[in-house]
Amino acid sequence: MSTTGIIIGREYGERVKKKSFIITTLLMPILMLALMAVPAMIALWGSQTGKNIYVVDHSGVVGSRLVSDEDYTFTLTSLTPDSASNTENVDGVLIIPAGIIERDAPVEYLTDEATSISLESALTSRVADIVEQERMAAYPDLDVEKIISSVHADISMKTFRTDKDNEQGSSGLSYILGLVLTMMLYMCLLLYGQMVMTGIIEEKNNRVLEIVVSSVKPSRLMLGKIAGIGLVAVTQIAIWAVLITVISAFVIPAILPQSIANEVSMFNSGNLDPTQATIDTDLLQALGMLGDTGYLINLFAMLLAFLILGFLFYSSIFAAIGSAVDNIQDASQLQTFAVMPIILGIMFSMSAIADPTSSLSVWMSMIPFTSPMVMMARIPFGIDPWQIAASLAILLISTVAMIWLAAKIYRVGIFMYGKKPTWKELIKWTRYK
Repeated sequence: MSTTGIIIGREYGERVKKKSFIITTLLMPILMLALMAVPAMIALWGSQTGKNIYVVDHSGVVGSRLVSDEDYTFTLTSLTPDSASNTENVDGVLIIPAGIIERDAPVEYLTDEATSISLESALTSRVADIVEQERMAAYPDLDVEKIISSVHADISMKTFRTDKDNEQGSSGLSYILGLVLTMMLYMCLLLYGQMVMTGIIEEKNNRVLEIVVSSVKPSRLMLGKIAGIGLVAVTQIAIWAVLITVISAFVIPAILPQSIANEVSMFNSGNLDPTQATIDTDLLQALGMLGDTGYLINLFAMLLAFLILGFLFYSSIFAAIGSAVDNIQDASQLQTFAVMPIILGIMFSMSAIADPTSSLSVWMSMIPFTSPMVMMARIPFGIDPWQIAASLAILLISTVAMIWLAAKIYRVGIFMYGKKPTWKELIKWTRYK
């Protein structure tokens, strides 16, 4: 086995056998699902519920029609607003003005605590509904309830790609997949890239590198360390890919009720009447795409491609930084050059998920500093293959150039001690022969 292979094996084996790697690999899919549920939980727990509200109704109509529920309890009172607000166990006083049925007069809300947009919106919408019903009741010849039910529309949309043989897609699922894949890539680039840097700094402080470079070239040593740690990231993503594919292909179909499974099958074949569906059509599209094993394998293949090239690109920068300093504190300032583009990549990915075909999204998916994450955010939406190929080609060329540049710095930096180099000195190192 070559010396580079030995280094790769050592770096890979040392990390993949750790309990932390095994636990993280198995728990990360669960953690990702939990993170996706956090916004909904925050919205649920963070909402203002259980409010006890007194109503002072000067209109004589609205207050008696406000219906209490688990979120808000309405109590019609004859007290003055000031007296009602000073009553114990009252969170606020809602004042309905006279003449609100005839004109859009503002309601008032008295409280001794901070309010929220959700509370104000809930109260105004309930009052507005009652006012609208009263105004419609002014037309006795009209059956208001019948008119409302007859004009109510619930429109769904099915999207077809004419450039892909009328293939159906789900923008909602594509949005979620783009977000999840981007976050997975972001964590791997940042976590394992910094692992390369800290490993080099530790070995440099222990003077291990001085011994190793006596039998292997510095450039091969750097590549071996990067490749070994990179294989750990690839292994982790591959395990996640297998777990998610197995769950989508076997677990989800097994737990779905037979009626819904039949609807998914009919929907995919185009034989389902949307008006006869028992669940939302967007959910049917999402279940159909998740059950497509080939689609998931293609997504993870793209993820691995951008992970490998993106990791080699960024880990080369982290390796150069680690070789140039003696401790983590000195590296914290220099690593901004590597960390900031990754953060920018996440920021532009959010824009790409919102509009994957915008000019900004296309250009950011071509620039090597942001292309891994931005392109992974766009791929689930079914973008043109030539854009993916162009992004990979540019990233490959940039990665080779970055590795060559980092190796120049690495071969000099591992022998430098006692002083944090400036950017001017780093540039000078790249010119040494």
